[in-house]
Amino acid sequence: MSTEKAAYHHGNLRDALVRTALSLLEESGVEALTLRAAARGAGVSAMAPYRHFADKADLLAAVAEQGYADLRDRLARADTAADPRQALVEQGVAYVLFALERPALFRIMFGASLGSGLPPKPPPTAGSAYGILAARVAGLVPEEKREAAVVAAWSLVHGLACLTVDGRLTPQADAASPETLARQVTGLFAAGLPA
Repeated sequence: MSTEKAAYHHGNLRDALVRTALSLLEESGVEALTLRAAARGAGVSAMAPYRHFADKADLLAAVAEQGYADLRDRLARADTAADPRQALVEQGVAYVLFALERPALFRIMFGASLGSGLPPKPPPTAGSAYGILAARVAGLVPEEKREAAVVAAWSLVHGLACLTVDGRLTPQADAASPETLARQVTGLFAAGLPA
């Protein structure tokens, strides 16, 4: 069977290419991620990815989209504490740990390594990571303060995640485990939300 024929009968080639791209990204960084490398990793011809992706930026956008879905799932799993403030803390910890465990993907998702070729921003729907955060905050603050509180919560954990991933914390903060630090910082925030 030819490579082209095998590619045609691959099954869900787009998903296989995205999974392969995620593996390449996490193992070797964004520089190693090419359409040719993704094709090789998926066991298809070098031209097969072009049926699904116009170029590397298009593949990176699909990788970012998968990252948003993975982050959403991670926040949903973290958002289970009976105490709503503790659930918010657990979401913050999950966000920071996601960034630390998958720094290359995190950077792709938020455009730090793409220059002007930023992936599309995910819509802030109820089922998105932002939506999960917004739903939790909605139960903690008065309606007129909700949007500002959601932006503040997201900014806090995103900033902490970026500082941690980039090794930009103070030596004292860096001495704490990332989980402990995330729990302390988000705990202070959650405790200070207006009732």
